[in-house]
Amino acid sequence: MKNGIAFALLALIGQHALFCQDPHKAITSRQSGKSHYLIRTIVFYNLENLFDTRNDSLTLDDDRTPEGRDHWTGPRLNQKLLHLSQTLAEIGTDMKANPPDIIGVCEVENEGLLRTLIQQPALRPFPYEVIHFDSPDPRGIDVGLLFREDRFFPEESKSVRLLLYDEAGVRKYTRDQLIVLGYLDTDFIGILVNHWPSRGGGPIRSREHRKAAALLQRHLIDSLMYRYPEIKIISMGDFNDDPKDASLGILKGKSWEKEQSLNRELYNPLMKAYRRGLGTLAYRDRWNLFDQILFSGAWRGKATEGYRFWKAGIFQADYLKTPSGRYQGYPFRTYAGGLYQGGYSDHFPVFAYVIRPAGARTN
Repeated sequence: MKNGIAFALLALIGQHALFCQDPHKAITSRQSGKSHYLIRTIVFYNLENLFDTRNDSLTLDDDRTPEGRDHWTGPRLNQKLLHLSQTLAEIGTDMKANPPDIIGVCEVENEGLLRTLIQQPALRPFPYEVIHFDSPDPRGIDVGLLFREDRFFPEESKSVRLLLYDEAGVRKYTRDQLIVLGYLDTDFIGILVNHWPSRGGGPIRSREHRKAAALLQRHLIDSLMYRYPEIKIISMGDFNDDPKDASLGILKGKSWEKEQSLNRELYNPLMKAYRRGLGTLAYRDRWNLFDQILFSGAWRGKATEGYRFWKAGIFQADYLKTPSGRYQGYPFRTYAGGLYQGGYSDHFPVFAYVIRPAGARTN
């Protein structure tokens, strides 16, 4: 175990196959020739306005109440929780794996909702736990992390504030960036979960705010790498920008000294999907790929060095798609045009697999 894991530096920044019958043994594997590999599944999912039904006087959540514009009632919330949990439980099953090991989420109002989510029938059999901090977003929506306690062992977590101001110097409140340090089995990793400022007012007008978010995220990553040179880092989130946009270019970063450059460079495995015209959400007849999972260079190491990145994709099960009409094939939303649809989310989830030889020690 790492000793003395601290966030002194981050605090300064913050102020500006085989399926085992016993799932707890976690020996899901795939076969490649004569080799067997353990698989761990990483997911990010925008939960699309997952609010409870109570009116919080400190946030702008009035629409998502029974008396509000959306008529957000207990039965509607329960159906959404059921839908989201069933979706998460299915990701990874194509590899004969259990439900995901690490799940980053955004657009959730509070920790209680995440705890209710992991108690849904599809997820309840598995030992999930929650990390969540309240952020200053005006609507009260936050990022969070769900994780399997038998697979991931957190040591430290911190929520880091992004300070934004408009042209007149007025503070613009947005979501915090979440950092979690811990062990994926025996691999020491850092997970950063993001929901960058929206494109409200247009992508050009708002892009400086996402550049600021990217600079903060890059700074946090560099700080972790400076403190723990061998750490494996995952940066995931709804970045509200596509892989080709300037903010993601900032996040990728430039090389340090030659021997350090491999780890500092962030690899975006969904770039190929984006170049093929695929996306996680659609707007005005155009697909965007705002939801991404990026890996530091240490994930591309040798198989003998613990887990390494294998592959990634967009989870697009048919039930997640609008079944008919003008928006057929788009993500099946909870609301569309102000009308209740009873769908899942306006985003598709994204996933990635990391693997290591099945004979390696895990915990």
